[in-house]
Parts: sequence; C-alpha cells; structure tokens
Amino acid sequence: MSMKEKMHTGDLYLPNDPQIVEEQTKKLEMLYDFNQTRPGEMEKREAMLKEMLAEIGENCYVEPPFHANFGGAHLHFGKGVYANFNFTVVDDTHIYVGDYTMFGPNVVLATAGHPILPELRQQAYQYNMPVHIGKNCWLGAGVVVLPGVTIGDNTVIGAGSVVTKDIPSNVVAVGNPCRVLREVNSHDREFYFRDRRIDLEKKED
Repeated sequence: MSMKEKMHTGDLYLPNDPQIVEEQTKKLEMLYDFNQTRPGEMEKREAMLKEMLAEIGENCYVEPPFHANFGGAHLHFGKGVYANFNFTVVDDTHIYVGDYTMFGPNVVLATAGHPILPELRQQAYQYNMPVHIGKNCWLGAGVVVLPGVTIGDNTVIGAGSVVTKDIPSNVVAVGNPCRVLREVNSHDREFYFRDRRIDLEKKED
C-alpha cells in the first residue's frame, strides 16, 4: 500500500512522501488564489470552491481567509453550509459536513494525529481519522474538533469548546473537553437568546 493510500486508512504514513507533497502543493496553490479574491468576486469564489472541494452543495459560503492542509480536497460540504473567517481544516483525510451547518470564526476541524511515541514523531509519522459533522449544526467561534469525532444533527457546540469525543444529535455541548450540557428543548422553540422571544411576525415601527 502506498503512502498516499494510507492517508485514508488510519495507518501510520509519511506525509513528506514525494507523491503526496506534489499533489498537496497543487491544491495549496489554488487555495492561495482563493484567499486573494476580492469581496466582490462572489461568482469566482463559488467556482473555485467547486473545483477545490471534494464535494460542495448549493448555496455554500466560505469567508476568506480559509486554511486547509490539503487545500480542501478531502472536504465534503452539503448544501447551505457557512464558514466564517479563518475556517481551518486539517483535511489530510475526509471531513464530512451536513446541510445548513454553520461555523463561527476560527473553527478548526482536524483529521491528522501524531504518535505519542517520540521516536515515531521524530521520523515524521502521522495518521488520519475522518471527521463527521451532521446537518444543521452550529459550531461557535474557536471550536476545535479532533480526529475521528462525529457530531450529530442539529447540535450546537459552544464557543471555545474542544471536541475530543463523539457528540450526539439534538444537544447543546460545551467545554474542554466538550460535554453535553442539555438537549435542545421547548425553551429553545420560544426563545432565541436569553429572554428574547422568537417573533418572526413582529412588525417594525
């Protein structure tokens, strides 16, 4: 099995393999160009993302600067995904993001890990585990998601959380390490922020 193939099996491999570096460099050149686009070049950005990402649905938006270790080549977006400034994906293997999920500024999704044994790190060995983010999630500013984690549908991850283990669907989870705080409940159907009641029919004066 080649080093490139081992990127997606969870096996130890050497990321400085010439075949990997050559492909990665091409992807990073395109990412560089994406980050140089101007705010008014929305159509250009959309076209570039369709070429850069493994998959991307309709009505997705990524705010530059966007950082991706493999240029987004292993990033899979559903439709209506939004990522704010400094969205960072260590996409050495696959990252899957469901429809309508939102990422606050400075969110990190990491698939790559390094062995605890120092002799292996000295030789630059690495392994990758895929990340799965469900549909209609919201990850607040500064959230870090570690390799191999799955987050269920409709879940909110509080700002600054470090997600080290799987988080189920339909919950609010916070902290370092991130833990479930509560389920999404009837209160959330009535209030959107503290005592602010949801009233989408309210008329402006």
